[in-house]
Amino acid sequence: MFDITGKKAIITGGAQGLGFSMVQAFYQAGVEVAVIDISDGIFEICDKLGADASKIHTVQADLLNIESLTKSFEEALSKLGGTVDILINSAGLIQRKPAFEFSIESWNRIMGLNVTSVFELSRLAAVEMMKQGSGKIINMGSILSVLGGFNAAAYSTSKGAILQLTKSLSNEWAEHGIQVNAIAPGYMLTTMNTDLMNDPVRSPQIEARIPAKRWGTPEDVAGVAMFLASPASDYVTGTLIPVDGGVLGR
Repeated sequence: MFDITGKKAIITGGAQGLGFSMVQAFYQAGVEVAVIDISDGIFEICDKLGADASKIHTVQADLLNIESLTKSFEEALSKLGGTVDILINSAGLIQRKPAFEFSIESWNRIMGLNVTSVFELSRLAAVEMMKQGSGKIINMGSILSVLGGFNAAAYSTSKGAILQLTKSLSNEWAEHGIQVNAIAPGYMLTTMNTDLMNDPVRSPQIEARIPAKRWGTPEDVAGVAMFLASPASDYVTGTLIPVDGGVLGR
């Protein structure tokens, strides 16, 4: 029920943080993975994992550029032998600033990567998944898909959009055997949150708010992603699963 051995996955933003943790978990579970990322760190993934290079493929691309995005998907698909069972849209941007100080250029970059690239990659993957009558698309939402956040208007707006996009695509594609779901990480121990972890005021406030009394780890998210990628979740679609230590339950 939970076996995903032999499946083929495309994971964006897999060079670090939550994305890398999912690349590691899926590779160890016997999945052949193509990683798309703009970072040069993408070329170190195999060495970091001690991985079989025939099972981990890397594609460097700027997902803010639609032409580059399309080419990167086609390259990843080709490296996987022309089929894809799992798409994980993990690439994302955040910038913490008051709304009055936020540039429209930054707004467009965040919306472009966090929403538009997810929409387009999902459509490209769904075309291939429909041919086989099955597929798993996993989007990275956030607790800010539901909460408003603070000094994060663009990011929270983009993650709210991911929740609605996930529901909409699920409504359209569930009948084709494609499950579309989203994960809502809470406060995670990643470089994206380094500023919060080092903030002497915000950090203790955040920890006090988490019922589990600890920040989450990338491994916490990877476990839920593996469930959503497995046959165990074949009747789970159009939903947002929090991985937040209980924050949204307060």
